[in-house]
Amino acid sequence: MTAGDKPWSNTTGGPTVHPVTRVLPALLAIALATLAVVTAGPAAAAPQTAVVALGDSAASGEGAADYAAGTRGEGGDWCHRSPHAYIYATRLAPVAIDLACSGADTADVQAGGSRYGEPAQVTQLSAVARRYRVTTVTLQIGANDDAAIFATGITCIKAFLDVLTPPCRQTVGPLVPPRMAATAAKVQKTVGAVRDAMRGAGYADGAWRLVLVSYAAPVTERMIPLNAAQGCPYSRADAQWGRTVLFPALSDALRGVAARTGTAFLDLLRATEGREACSHENPAQDWQRRITVDPRALVYGGLDAVGFHLAQESFHPTAAAHAAIGGCLAAFVRSGDATGACVPGAGTGLTLRPSRV
Repeated sequence: MTAGDKPWSNTTGGPTVHPVTRVLPALLAIALATLAVVTAGPAAAAPQTAVVALGDSAASGEGAADYAAGTRGEGGDWCHRSPHAYIYATRLAPVAIDLACSGADTADVQAGGSRYGEPAQVTQLSAVARRYRVTTVTLQIGANDDAAIFATGITCIKAFLDVLTPPCRQTVGPLVPPRMAATAAKVQKTVGAVRDAMRGAGYADGAWRLVLVSYAAPVTERMIPLNAAQGCPYSRADAQWGRTVLFPALSDALRGVAARTGTAFLDLLRATEGREACSHENPAQDWQRRITVDPRALVYGGLDAVGFHLAQESFHPTAAAHAAIGGCLAAFVRSGDATGACVPGAGTGLTLRPSRV
């Protein structure tokens, strides 16, 4: 360095650069980055995954007891959602949500429908799908439509109690094919409504799975003696018809809907086989309720409970049945198969079979 050189001079003859002019931009960048981190706060947490049940009493948990407050008849809401319903037993996601409602038909699921003053189930599903990341939706519906399962049961009981009335298998039997065809058309429309709701909530079709579920036959001809006095007042012949004709026809109708719409199908037809109503001396060993009158309905629903609501648990799966069904449903969803069936297995569980049985 010569005597005339400045300590900060560029001795190569280039432009003069003070060291501070290099440091300031770096310091400023660090300060801005730090400020950004401080003011941005924690990153938004990813939404929890959830599974959702839609449908009627078979999905809501009717018969499994311990119904959620607000669905026990309060304010006229008899949806009877039980914490023992099969959707909770699946453990497929951290969050399980039961939107099914006892007594619901396909119109109650679709947009614009309502049951007991509640919004349509697809409307509720849309809100849930925006709050959580829904991975699986189950749909169990159709029994309260033209299939008329409840009304058929009443007809069978009346035929048993009145010797002048023909057996229900004779009076209702010829009506089964057209009734199931009409039910299938309505269920197919409902499948579309569920998919529309999920699309409206921002879901691609492949981002979640819809499972159409059939119904377990609640009756059998293999009943204990004096079955009428034990809570099953219908003939063995009509019960056999229900088990081998009526409920299989509903399962076939739903299976057809699943095939036509590309929906996964889980058949529960035989899920309570050997444990139907009145199949054991001890009712606790049955997986289907017998005629059951619950006086607590009067406590929650007042005079509105008088009549049907006092006995609406009758001929529905118990908590034990829901636990087993939930385990089988979970296995089916994890399998990725298009169809499956839950059939009696070893011990007290159910076995998943990949095809129709």
